Amino acid sequence: MKIARTFNHGVAWEEASGISQGYSFNGMIYVSGQFSHDMESTFVGAGDIEAQTRQTLENLDRVLAGFGVTKSNLAYVEVYLTDVKGYFEPCIRLFREYMGEHRPAGSLIGVSELAFPEQLIEISAVAHTS
Repeated sequence: MKIARTFNHGVAWEEASGISQGYSFNGMIYVSGQFSHDMESTFVGAGDIEAQTRQTLENLDRVLAGFGVTKSNLAYVEVYLTDVKGYFEPCIRLFREYMGEHRPAGSLIGVSELAFPEQLIEISAVAHTS
């Protein structure tokens, strides 16, 4: 019997969103778009791509840990930036530091806006449990 599991950060807005931060089924983990908020639902790093990238990666780590895995289990990562030309270098530098030697597949996608006006980056991912 296959069992689906979900994970949420436990912040106030999650219940109203209608989605889980992570969903695991059949050895795969699907991570919803993570962004720059702390565990009190406060947005972190308005106007600062480096602060937002760091916090977003911390939130990604938190979801992965909720399933008992780490960033080395990432298979695919999507990074959304509101200004690819302006934010590419600092975002990629921090992402490479975060990943270390692990190299998942991925995409970097430029978008005109994200869910919140101050949001500059969002990261979603797929990981495996084995």
